[in-house]
Amino acid sequence: MSRPLTVLLLLSVLAGTALAQTSNSASNEAVIRSLEKRVTASVLRRDTAALRSLWSEQFMVNSPRNVVAPNRRTVFDLMNRGIIQYASFESTIEHLLVDGAAAVVMGRETVRPTGNAPRAGQTVQRRFTHFWRKQGEQWMVLARHAHIIHRAEP
Repeated sequence: MSRPLTVLLLLSVLAGTALAQTSNSASNEAVIRSLEKRVTASVLRRDTAALRSLWSEQFMVNSPRNVVAPNRRTVFDLMNRGIIQYASFESTIEHLLVDGAAAVVMGRETVRPTGNAPRAGQTVQRRFTHFWRKQGEQWMVLARHAHIIHRAEP
């Protein structure tokens, strides 16, 4: 095989690999965006069965209450006690990075806590970060950080 033909073949293979990786990344990004919507809807409904398929068993949260919930079971307990309970929950993704079997989502949330939840009846603006990890063929949230945006006094 001539050298120019070998170089052309090698470049074609590399370009095809790069396109496949870009396509796979875009596909994973679409999957994560869809799963984020499912997480928001499941938290709003306090649907722990659905959340078991979205949150890793090792799931932990640095919560807006300024405490760490070290595992999924702790978060479910807070939901069952009404500490995590919302009349409304809207989430907006601002940045999403997929890197192999890991993804990071950053954005903002608007929630209206209800019942026994702190700030019940108020509209609360928050920033959040979710760390997703692909476990086998399934993406799951491994960690979450959320904090309340405090408006500066004029």
